[in-house]
Amino acid sequence: MAEFPSKVSTRTSSPAQGAGASAWALRPDLGFVRSSLGALMLLQLVLGLLVWALIADTPYHLYPAYGWVMFVAVFLWLVTIVVFIFYLLQLHLKWYTVPWPLVLMVFNASATVLYITAFITCSAVVDLTSLKGSRPYNQRAAASFFACLVMIAYGVSTFFSFQAWRGVGSNAATSQMAGGYA
Repeated sequence: MAEFPSKVSTRTSSPAQGAGASAWALRPDLGFVRSSLGALMLLQLVLGLLVWALIADTPYHLYPAYGWVMFVAVFLWLVTIVVFIFYLLQLHLKWYTVPWPLVLMVFNASATVLYITAFITCSAVVDLTSLKGSRPYNQRAAASFFACLVMIAYGVSTFFSFQAWRGVGSNAATSQMAGGYA
């Protein structure tokens, strides 16, 4: 056992310059934007922006129901931006230990449920909070319509992310290599 330390080489080396930088370079994946997941996220961002912008332009602070709608719309809009950037810059491939298809499915399912409540809330109080034909009435009615469309978009995303999570239509190797989106 005394011979062991003399046989061990303790030479160290440094990585080549620039090798580490290319592994972590952030390059946008334009194929993601053209995918169904990317297109649905862009649709969710545009429609979600319309929902909260229409509500924000009315005196929503007088009615607690619209506070909930604003919370759901702004919160999910911001989280969707973060998730979109994560997938656009391929950061989900860098953190391969995170089960991204499962995370995306849970996020989309939660967003669908939250937008169902926001849509119902917004639609139910339009007549109670404004006069028919007035500008706030029209804005709140339009916000209800767009909330319904965002709810449907998140529902479709939930369906697609559920299929990606289950691996429908592909095997595990192609799903991992494709980044988890179709």
